[in-house]
Amino acid sequence: MFGVVFPNRSFPMDISSFTQIDTFHWVLDMNTFVGESYHQIGDMCIFLLNNFTLPPDKALAVYVQSPGSPFVFCGAVTLQRPSAVLSLIWPEPGGQMQLTAPDSAAPSAKIGVSVEDLVALPSLDVAAEKKIERMALKVGENLFNFMQSFCGVDGSKLVVPMDILDRWFKKFQEKAKRDSDFLKGFAL
Repeated sequence: MFGVVFPNRSFPMDISSFTQIDTFHWVLDMNTFVGESYHQIGDMCIFLLNNFTLPPDKALAVYVQSPGSPFVFCGAVTLQRPSAVLSLIWPEPGGQMQLTAPDSAAPSAKIGVSVEDLVALPSLDVAAEKKIERMALKVGENLFNFMQSFCGVDGSKLVVPMDILDRWFKKFQEKAKRDSDFLKGFAL
């Protein structure tokens, strides 16, 4: 059905490495894979296997869960996008006390995979959207700071020169050409 690889951490693993919860849900217990250092696993490649046919309106969604926290959506694959490298953004471990028997295993981090309706998912790659959002905010902050240095006040209004956007964009482009690390600072 599907396989996963943790870059620089594992060989390809198939569905047999996961515990099947029901027909459409699987869980990988990170204790069996990496123990308590689950947070060091930052990426996962998930792919559909050739012999698996996922309906066109469905997706294989990936979630992560730190001990005591709820599952958090990371991304998905579909027939149109049969493989993806997803960034695993682990939530902070929850503070909920969990009662366990003395001889039972401690709560562990998990990766969940489930078949879901494609239209119900927020995005196919959550981490990529967050990176784009952070970059847009940093560019906007750069523009704001540039404009602020030229502002004047007219009563209750801020006044800037008419060519301020052109001047900012020209300066932005020139700095990007001169300093190769300038744009890297926006990408995080």
